[in-house]
Amino acid sequence: MAKMSELSDDLLVMILSFLPTKVAVSTSVLSKRWEFLWMCLPKLEYDDINDINVSELSSCQRYRNFIDKNLALYRAPIIESLRLRFLHDVICPEDIKRWVGISVSRRVQELSIIYITTCNEPVLLPNSLYTCSSLVALNLSSRVILVEVPGMAYLPSLKTLQISEVTYSTEESLELLLSCCPVLEDLSIERYKNNNVKGLVIIVLSLQRLTLEISSECFSDEVVIVTPPLKYFKVTDQRDAFSYLIKGMRKLEEAVIDVEQNPEKLLISVTSVKRLILRPVYHAGIVFKQLEYLRLHICNDDWSKLLVQLLQDSPKLLILNIFAYTRYPWLGEWEPCSWNIEQSSVPECLLESLETFEFSGYTGRPEESDFFSFILKNARYLNSFLVLREKKIVFIDF
Repeated sequence: MAKMSELSDDLLVMILSFLPTKVAVSTSVLSKRWEFLWMCLPKLEYDDINDINVSELSSCQRYRNFIDKNLALYRAPIIESLRLRFLHDVICPEDIKRWVGISVSRRVQELSIIYITTCNEPVLLPNSLYTCSSLVALNLSSRVILVEVPGMAYLPSLKTLQISEVTYSTEESLELLLSCCPVLEDLSIERYKNNNVKGLVIIVLSLQRLTLEISSECFSDEVVIVTPPLKYFKVTDQRDAFSYLIKGMRKLEEAVIDVEQNPEKLLISVTSVKRLILRPVYHAGIVFKQLEYLRLHICNDDWSKLLVQLLQDSPKLLILNIFAYTRYPWLGEWEPCSWNIEQSSVPECLLESLETFEFSGYTGRPEESDFFSFILKNARYLNSFLVLREKKIVFIDF
């Protein structure tokens, strides 16, 4: 068996890369050979929540000094990944700005900043971040991060962008940021409170994945989406009223729609999907000609009637996955529904295509059994039928 001293530097660096950054740096005291090995680590992670006892002020101060000293000593030409995650207020906005500047000078490829703080002082990121040609993935998550995009901003390599709860310097900041990302493919935006932007304008001609999460506390201004190559679209919108203007989703393959009111405003724009996860009530007769997989979350008294309508509007459906939420007393009783549907009105997908059926959240109500009987009677090509209660298979005697 080879001794550690006989291993190559590259192999030792690989071993160090499996350790937390703080532990990897501490190996520099082992010998002269180990003194600078950590500086070749491809990925760095500083996380005060996991690395130290954040309840001790002195420990937090030492940790801040540790990062400040060692990150500046990092000499490798490229940082593949830098993750900064801080909870304690000892880490101040100027620290983060300085450390981001260092990472940009080392041609950082993936940068993540998660900053949870009680202070209100804004974090102004260095202008060099917005012109970092090596940056491939960027994650900004903090209510005090101020996105102030300079006029010369250009991120030619950025493919993944995650923005959560940040504040924008102007109404146009987000749109300006997106306009300087010519190869952006994956965009995630989370808005929990108003952050100087009333509406969202997302115009990205290279985007393939888009995830939006908007809380009920945000303004109800319009969301504009122009993303022709988009393949995946997920939206969670808790507002009581909203407006979406969507253009050019002809290549969309999968959508996840979770809104409180009027899902038709969004569904009308995603009719080309092959996979659909739907959590709101469905009312309108919107035809999904290409839909093959449907996961439906139900909790409404009239779920069965709505489901028949949705099945009728999905003529090529292959897989039907239904998840029933736990019933609450104040929602009332199930509304009776007759499944004695004339053969001429049976949804086409049951007669021609449906192969897999799964129902999770079975409660034993008569209406559920009636629905299962209806599926088994009419689904001619069904080869998988599964009913679950609390993740356990239920055998039903019809």
